[in-house]
Amino acid sequence: MKSCTSLVYTIPPSISTCPIISTSQRLTLFHKPQQSFPPFLLSQFSFNYSPTNLRPISPLYATATEEVAETHESCSEFIEVGYVYSVHGLQGQVRIKSDTDFPELRFSQPGKRWLRQEVSGREVVQEMELVEGIGHPGQKGWIVKFNGIDTVEEAQKLIGSTVLVVDEDRPVLEDDEFYTRDLVGLRVILKETGEPVGVVVNVFDSGANDLLHVKLNSSVDISQEDENLKLGLDKSGPLVWIPFVEAIVPDVDLNKGEMLITPPKGLLELNIRSDEKSKKERRQLEWKERKKFQKRLIAAKKKLCEMEQQHVFHGFRCGEKDQRSALANQIVRVNSKLLQQAMFSTETQPKRSNFGEFISSLHIKNKIIKDFSSDGTGEHTYLEFKSIGNSLAHSGKLACVLASEDWTKFSRQTAYNEHDYEVDEEDSCLLVKTLLNEESEFIKIDHRPSVPLVLIVPTNSIGTLQQLFIDHDYFAFSSEKFLLSDHMCTFRVWFLEEEKLPVISNSSGDKSKILMKSPWEILQKSIGSAGVLSQLSSLNLLGDLSQMGVEYIKVCSIHQRCHTGQTLLGLVNSRDAHVGLQVLKHEDIVEEGQESILSVAFMKQLLKQMYELQFEAISKSNAHIEKADNDWVHVVPSSPNSYEFRCSLFWCLKTCPPDKISILEVLQ
Repeated sequence: MKSCTSLVYTIPPSISTCPIISTSQRLTLFHKPQQSFPPFLLSQFSFNYSPTNLRPISPLYATATEEVAETHESCSEFIEVGYVYSVHGLQGQVRIKSDTDFPELRFSQPGKRWLRQEVSGREVVQEMELVEGIGHPGQKGWIVKFNGIDTVEEAQKLIGSTVLVVDEDRPVLEDDEFYTRDLVGLRVILKETGEPVGVVVNVFDSGANDLLHVKLNSSVDISQEDENLKLGLDKSGPLVWIPFVEAIVPDVDLNKGEMLITPPKGLLELNIRSDEKSKKERRQLEWKERKKFQKRLIAAKKKLCEMEQQHVFHGFRCGEKDQRSALANQIVRVNSKLLQQAMFSTETQPKRSNFGEFISSLHIKNKIIKDFSSDGTGEHTYLEFKSIGNSLAHSGKLACVLASEDWTKFSRQTAYNEHDYEVDEEDSCLLVKTLLNEESEFIKIDHRPSVPLVLIVPTNSIGTLQQLFIDHDYFAFSSEKFLLSDHMCTFRVWFLEEEKLPVISNSSGDKSKILMKSPWEILQKSIGSAGVLSQLSSLNLLGDLSQMGVEYIKVCSIHQRCHTGQTLLGLVNSRDAHVGLQVLKHEDIVEEGQESILSVAFMKQLLKQMYELQFEAISKSNAHIEKADNDWVHVVPSSPNSYEFRCSLFWCLKTCPPDKISILEVLQ
C-alpha cells in the first residue's frame, strides 16, 4: 500500500509597517495632466477587510505518517505536530496531544519548536526552546518542558497552542511513501493511453488505504446517464476518489509532477462526488461554524473588556436578532491590538507634516535625477524604463492593488476644514470604469490577462463592482481560477473591503471610548493606504501572488490624476530597488502621487511588523449615540469630539535602505 503524510496550509498571521524613509534614485519628467474627475467623485473613500473573502481550508489526511503543514508569514513552512491541552505539575510543564507519527522525535529531543496561538482574531507564531519531554502512554500524550515557562500561570497561557516544527526537519520516508504536500497538484494521467485525467487536490485517510481526491479535466469523457452526476460538474470538471494503492497508481514521478493510473473500468464514473450535502451534513457544518464564531466572539469581548469598552455590548440587550448578529460580527472583526496601538498615538502624537515637508526632510546621498524638459530631453530614458515595465507586466511579474483612498486628499480636506463627501456605489463604479477603459495607460489591454488585480473599495460598492466586472468581461483581466500547490484554486481578481478602526472620543480626563453610530453599529473609519498591507496579510494574498511568480506589487488610487504607464516599475527593476514612489511637483509644491511599487520580498518584511504601525490621530466631529439613564441619546457635536486614525503607506518604509528606494517625479 502506498502512503502519504498529510499537510494542511492555513492563513498566515500579522503584518505591519514603519515610518520615515530616505531615497537614492530619482527620475523626473514633465507630464501633461489628463482630464480630472469631477470634485464630487474625488471625495474620500475608505477601506476594510471582508471576512467573506476568506477561502475555506480543507484538511488533508493520510495513514502512514501524519503531520500537518502551514505557511508562516516569512514564507517558510511549518509542520503541525500536536497541541497543548493541559498543564502538568507546578514547574511550568504542559501536556501535549500528539498529531504525528514521530512523537519521540518531536517531543523528547531538545531543540527549537514553535507555538501558534490566536491573538485578537489573528494567528501569532512564537519560537520556543523544548528542554525535555517524556511520553504518557496512558493518555496517549506527552509531558513537555519549555525553556522560560516556569510557573503554572505561564503554562496556562500556552493551553490551546499548536506545536510546530520547521518543514526542513521532515524525516526521510521509505520508498513508495509520499508526503501529501508532494502529491497535491500532481497531474493524473491514464497509463495505457497517456490521456490526462485531472489534478490531485486533496488526500483522505479512509482507514484501509489513502484516497486521492482528483478534480477531473472537463474534457474527460464520463458517462452522463445519471442526472445526479451533473451535480458535481463545474468549469473545471467533477471531483472523484481514486484509491492510492499500487494496483491503481503504479507510478508516481514527483520530478515530472505527474502520476500514472490504471483504474478499473467504471471507477471514475462510479464515485463522482456530488457537491450537494445532506441535511445532516449541512447542520453539522453550521454547528461547527457557530461554535467557531462563538469562540472568536468571546475572545474579542474579553479583549474589549480589558480596554474598558464594555459599553459596546449594550446593543445585545435590545433590538432584533439580525441587529444583534450584526453587532457581534463587527466586534469579532475589530482588530483590538491594532486599535490599542492607534490609541497610544493619541498620547504620543508626533509633529504633523505634509508630504512635501516629508520629502524635503529626506537626506539623500546618491541621487539620480532626470529632468525631462518640454523639448523631449530625456525621453529616450523614460521610454526605456516604460518598455522594461511593460515587459515585466506582460510576463506576469506585476500585480496591481487598486485602492480608493489616498492620504493627500484626506490631509487636504482636514487642512482646509472641508466637509467629507460620501461616495456612493455609482461614483465608485464610475471611477473604476473610467480608469479601466481601453484608452487608459493604467494597464495595457494585452497585458491584463497576466496581471492579477486586487480592488480595495468602500463596503457598499463590493457587489456593484463585481457586477460591473462581469458586465464588462472583467475589463480583459483574467476571471479564471488557477491551481496553487497548497490549496485548490483561487481567482486572479479579488474584491476586498476597506480596513477600518473604530472612532474614539477625545474627552480630556476621561477614558477614550469607542463611539457608536447606533446601538448595533460601531462608528468606524478607514485607516488609510496602509490598510493595503493588512489585506494582503489577512487573506494570504501575498503568498498566493508569490506562488504565481509575481515579484512587484503596484499600489495605486482609483482617482489617479496622471498616468505614467509602467515607467515606475521599470525604474524600480532597473535600479534593483525595493520601493518606488511617484511624486507630483508643480512649481514649489510637492504632492504624493497615486502610485507606488513595492517588491514582494520587501512587502514580506513589512508584513512581519504589523503592530509597529505609527498612526496619526485626526481630531474630527462625529455624531454618535450614547446610553444615559437607560435611554439612547443622540449627540451632535459643535466642535471636534473624536479621533479618527490614519496611517499612510508612504510613512511605513523606515526599514528600507536608502539605496533601495527610487522616486519618479512628475512635473506638472
